[in-house]
Amino acid sequence: MSDNDQSGEKTEQPTPKRLDDARKEGNIPRSRELSTAAVYGACVLAMMAFSGMLARGGLEWMKQALQPDPGLLQQPAELFGHAGQLLLAGMLVIAPLLAIGLLASFVSPVLMGGLQWTNKSLVPKLDRMSPIAGLKRLYGGEAVAEFAKSLLRVLFVGAAGTLVMVSSMPLLRGLLHKPLETAIADGLQFALRLMLATAVAFFLLAALDAPYQRWNWLRKLKMTREELKREHKESEGSPEVKGRIRQMQMQMSQRRMMQDVPTADVIVVNPTHYAVALKYQGDNMNAPVVVARGVDEVALRIRALAQQHRVAVVSAPPLARALYREGQLGKEIPVRLYSAVAQVLSYVYQLNDWRQGPAPVLPALQVQEFDPEARA
Repeated sequence: MSDNDQSGEKTEQPTPKRLDDARKEGNIPRSRELSTAAVYGACVLAMMAFSGMLARGGLEWMKQALQPDPGLLQQPAELFGHAGQLLLAGMLVIAPLLAIGLLASFVSPVLMGGLQWTNKSLVPKLDRMSPIAGLKRLYGGEAVAEFAKSLLRVLFVGAAGTLVMVSSMPLLRGLLHKPLETAIADGLQFALRLMLATAVAFFLLAALDAPYQRWNWLRKLKMTREELKREHKESEGSPEVKGRIRQMQMQMSQRRMMQDVPTADVIVVNPTHYAVALKYQGDNMNAPVVVARGVDEVALRIRALAQQHRVAVVSAPPLARALYREGQLGKEIPVRLYSAVAQVLSYVYQLNDWRQGPAPVLPALQVQEFDPEARA
């Protein structure tokens, strides 16, 4: 297989950035079976927990609905308001059940991928209107999976209902011979057991569907090698852009470095290839600091700027090379160069005194000999 064919296959796992972008667009794993099981199961458990309260509320509502005020017959205009009051009273009776079901509807999104609100999920997608895409959904792998889930749903719910019906058959036969109130109570208990059994069946189906939906979601988000390289290039930046940024940073650093050259005490050169500017303030510095350094063209610019601002330029080739290799911009010089730099600074100070006052003899430069290639 050629490299082009391999790059077109989605063989790479999705990156965190791709997963995050998918969530922002509203593309998150969804399991309808888990949502159904959570809402239905929560409502069944709520009915079992609040059955007494629901029964009393329902009984009062039925009495109010079946025994209306006779005066309403004389005022037909009030019947509409009475119907609204009955509807509101019925909603209040089942309000706890509705609230629990509403809260349970958030269980599936939280478990599958977290709550994520985005307006992009509300935008209509034109590709869903394509007849070819519709045929793929009807006869593709997704359709086969949905058909298999439908068969499992019928199997699980049917098996749960059959087990409850078979085990409750003596109870159902005995309802015909029991008083009405007892028969109603037993019938409601049977209905709750049947709903609880079907809720268990829905949870078993959700336990199979939720991992499948997440696996299928990750499978759809897999990336080709070309997409992985493109994303890495976008996140890390292209070599051209990074090179341009480095160039701009170097230019800014050199500009700041050149601004510090006039404040230096001495420029140590070799004599044209290397140039290192040193500054020393005994009050607040432990050792001389490198304020500028460069080779070739930059070294010539440092020398020209130093001569323009009358900064002393001292030729000490081994020392200049050592300072350039071991010194860091804005940092103190290495310890092993203390003695040699001290001799250079002493010479510069004596030279300044000779120029400004009646010094008897022109000072001579003596620099300690050492290997400029060796490092401490």
